[in-house]
Amino acid sequence: MSQIESNERMLTDNLDQNVELIQQAFFHTEDLVVEAVVFGHKSGKILYMDSLAAKDKVMDYIIRPLKLTKGKNALEALQVSEDKQTATVHTLVSELLSGSCALLIEGEEKAIIASVPVEEKRAIKEPDSEHIISGPHDGFGESLGTNMMLLRKRIKAPSFKMKKYVFGHLTDTNVALMYIDEVIDQKVLHHIEEKLNSVNLQELQTSTGLLEVIQDNNHSPFPQALSTERPDRAASYLLEGKAVLIIDGTPEVLVLPTTFFAFYQSVDDYSMHWIVGSFFRIIRLISFLIAVTLPAMYIAIVSFHPEILPLGLLYSIRTSIEYVPFPPILEALLMQVILEILKEAAIRLPSPIAQTIGIVGGLVIGTAVVEAGLVSNTMIVIIGLTAIASFAAPFNQMAVISRLLGFVSMIAAFLFGLFGIAIILMAILIHLCKLESFGEPYLAPLAPLRTNEMGDFILRNSNKNEDYSR
Repeated sequence: MSQIESNERMLTDNLDQNVELIQQAFFHTEDLVVEAVVFGHKSGKILYMDSLAAKDKVMDYIIRPLKLTKGKNALEALQVSEDKQTATVHTLVSELLSGSCALLIEGEEKAIIASVPVEEKRAIKEPDSEHIISGPHDGFGESLGTNMMLLRKRIKAPSFKMKKYVFGHLTDTNVALMYIDEVIDQKVLHHIEEKLNSVNLQELQTSTGLLEVIQDNNHSPFPQALSTERPDRAASYLLEGKAVLIIDGTPEVLVLPTTFFAFYQSVDDYSMHWIVGSFFRIIRLISFLIAVTLPAMYIAIVSFHPEILPLGLLYSIRTSIEYVPFPPILEALLMQVILEILKEAAIRLPSPIAQTIGIVGGLVIGTAVVEAGLVSNTMIVIIGLTAIASFAAPFNQMAVISRLLGFVSMIAAFLFGLFGIAIILMAILIHLCKLESFGEPYLAPLAPLRTNEMGDFILRNSNKNEDYSR
């Protein structure tokens, strides 16, 4: 008998037959615990998953109260905060996989389900990927309930709503869509709900897995939802009329819709004077252009347009590349690839070793390749500035994209010089103007121009009464 056939069946009034139905639905797995219990003049069986249900709770709140009951109804004897009844095998199996315990009673066609999940939660701490100088230092965790609590503590409006979804035929992953009903654009909300209602997944374990299914353009390299582990940032966007998707089992929540400029706004912008915050926001946007175009500009100028440089600077660059056996394009690609390898190695290794790898890669290898005449000093400076510029982005999503686009612009510069860079920048701009995030323009409020939304765009909002910060 297949699992699907078993899930569609109903419970009977035969205790042993019901147990067999459940065991068949679980393919006779050995971590399905079946315990016999006798209470009053009735006999029953208690079923739960060994790794998902808390054994102490099963004993204290279910088995012991049942044995002490004297003619009471079994449902009344249980000492749990959440219990219900079901007559279908499918519902019972789903509840057992969620950490519940099932009580089957001889002669009854319904099972009593009591929620006794194992509660193992890590401490709430600041996410490692989104450090800030000042502001709240808490972060989302893997528990859906904890993440919802962190948002509820910040937003106490009665119109703050939650809709629950379950995705993945094999994983049954709980997903919560949260939004403020009186603030969010109902057209945007309808668009998001349509996307979620059309999801059909075999399994769901990460936020990226869900985003790839519901986003408008899967071929765009730009992220169409903002992924964050900071509750204060998520709460800020909720108050602006955005929606938040929380996926059970992952600390990253998705804010949607989003814009390009949101990826260069930081929590720290709101912890300092608005002029200072606006200055750093502009610096981050400039860093995107540097990360995309700086190596390409060097290649184009050296290969096609040396006449635009001052004579002293041109002489210095020509001297540094005179004995380098590779053309500038190979120099740049080689150093960029080495940089990406060092970054990946530093991420995968423990922190003390990762710091050593960074020092060795930055100093020893960099010095060695220059002394060996494989790369010029100027190229080392260019690649170093490019790496620093890409890391200035508050979100790693956009930092990675800027480095990938840098490879494309380098090839265009090698083929067509400054004209090739102009073509690439124009193509990126056209793509961004056409791109939408869940029905909203990706470059809003710049394209299309929305003057009423310019208050907190590139320049930080100077409103001192603002309670939340991005």
